[in-house]
Formats: sequence, structure tokens, C-alpha cells
Amino acid sequence: MRIAQLAPLAESVPPKLYGGTERVIAWLVDELVDRGHDVTLFASGDSSTKAKLHAVWPRALRLGRKGVDPNAACALLIEAIGERARDFDVIHSHVDWLPLPVLGRTGVPFLTTMHGRLDLPGLPDVIGTFPKAPFVSISDNQRRPLPDANWIATIPHGLPKDLFRPSYEAGSYLAFLGRLTAEKGPEAAIRIARAVQMPLRIAAKIPRAETAYFKKKLEPEIDGETVQLIGEVDELRKQPFLAGASALLFPIDWPEPFGLVMIEAMACGTPVIAYRSGSVPEVVEDGVTGFIVDGEQEAIEAVEKVIRLDRRRVRARFEERFVASRMAKEYEERYRELVAGR
Repeated sequence: MRIAQLAPLAESVPPKLYGGTERVIAWLVDELVDRGHDVTLFASGDSSTKAKLHAVWPRALRLGRKGVDPNAACALLIEAIGERARDFDVIHSHVDWLPLPVLGRTGVPFLTTMHGRLDLPGLPDVIGTFPKAPFVSISDNQRRPLPDANWIATIPHGLPKDLFRPSYEAGSYLAFLGRLTAEKGPEAAIRIARAVQMPLRIAAKIPRAETAYFKKKLEPEIDGETVQLIGEVDELRKQPFLAGASALLFPIDWPEPFGLVMIEAMACGTPVIAYRSGSVPEVVEDGVTGFIVDGEQEAIEAVEKVIRLDRRRVRARFEERFVASRMAKEYEERYRELVAGR
């Protein structure tokens, strides 16, 4: 099939540092090419892909020139796919709602994977305006706020089987990986680590909007020994960071749509200790790949039990459930259904 993939422009595909959505798009696109499809990726010009790259903006917005209007870049993305729509059998958008008015008028089958939270004001109005637009969720929990949307599948993320090497040795510290925002739970992670007297290593991005939060709530707790901040990590540094941990702490306080870091940890053989929010019960198998907990006290108790989990089993379940080849196959099936029903 001739497949177009529309990526956000905030990060390159794959991203240089932080960027879960763009990383998943990169894995999906490469798998589809390996499966014999003719794929064109509409993304920033600094992207790297096995597909044909249609660069609609020179460089990822977050790492590019300051002051660029992201709406201008997105307008060019939408115009590009509008002009080339007839070149494809199916169009797969990862850009939320903005392309819908154009995609719905091309006459070409399309679908949109929603990567973010959907419990926001105004979204039911969008669904009512585009009742036939096909959507894919990345967890069943993600779609709960919009039950009337035309959901055609839930397809969990997957990453390449051999991307990370697992470690089956007991780790020596607890890990936190993600954005340093209150909803991701870094304060809780620090308290949990201190309670069990284990080192905590934080590999994280500090969003510009969260600088004040970081300086007030987190920076005073980072002593460089018990609590270490090592900054953002790329793929090469992420593997030893996760593989060397006793457990990944995921004490979120928001409806997490998926939580890519959880399966990245599992790929390294590292169990996950996560709060019961959003997609967590769909990703973590309690007592097998980690523990699902309700609050800090249960998380503290889970840290003490995590050593009993079989890290080989954690890795095995990752291979059975969350590899990129499985993800690509499920999307391929949806593409064929849309093309057949055209």
C-alpha cells in the first residue's frame, strides 16, 4: 500500500531527546517499510526514516529557531497533504484534530491516532462535527471521555524488539523518567525513594512552563547523591539508565493515555511500580511486570517486594505484548479495512 504518515512538527522523527509520539511514529514507519509498503513521512526536515521524507519544515520546532509560530508550520503540513492526498491509498495522521477538515474532503481513506489526553473541554463538539472520522486510541482508558467518537481500534504502542538489551541483575537504584511536571509525580517518587532509603535517579525534561515548579518543589530535594538529576537521555543513554534500575517509579496523577516509558523499562527487564491511573492497568500486569499501587504507602511496600519479580519474565511479557512488529501489523489491518470499505 501507499501510506502517508503525518507527524507533529515539535520534534523530529525520531526525536533527538524527549518525544514519545515522534518516537512511536518512527518505529511504526520503519516497520511498515520493512513489511513492503510504500510509505511517505510528512515531518520536519531533520527527521531520519526508512520511508520517503516529505519535509514540510526545516527543523523540529522545539530545537529550531525561537519565536517560530507553530501554527504556520502546521498550516504547511496540512497544505502538503492536501496537495498530495491522491498519491496515497490511505493517510494516517498523528496530528490530532487540525487536519480533519482537509482529510475529510480528499476522498482518500484516513485515520487519526490520538496520542494525548481527551478529557478536555470542547472535544465533544469536534467529535460531533466529524462523526465519521475514524480514530485509533492507544489504550481503552484514553477513549473514555469521548465514547461517541468513531473508534475503530485500540492499538497499544510497540517498540523494536532489539532496541534495548535487558539486564537480569537486581538494580541498585530507583528510576524516574519523563517530564518534570506535577502530574507525572516526581515529588512522590522522591518521597518513595527516601522512605525506602534507595537512591533515585531522575532522567527528565524540564518544560519551559514548569521552570518555576522545578525550582520551588524539586530543586531543593536534588542533592546529587540520594536524588540525582541526570537530565534528558537519548536512546543510547536510556538503555543503561533503565536496565540498571531496581524498578521504574511511575506515580502519575493524571489520565495517562499510554505511558511509553513503562514498556521501555519492561524491554530492559525492569519492573514498573505505577499508580492506578489512566492506562496503567492495561500496561502493567500486577505481580508479573511490576506492581499497580494506590498511593505512596503501597508504592513503598512494592519497592520492597520488587526484588522477587523475575526480570526474565518481565522481558518475555514485553516481547509478547509490546513489540513494534505487532503494532505495525495491527495498523496494517486497519488500513486494509479502510481501503476495502472506501
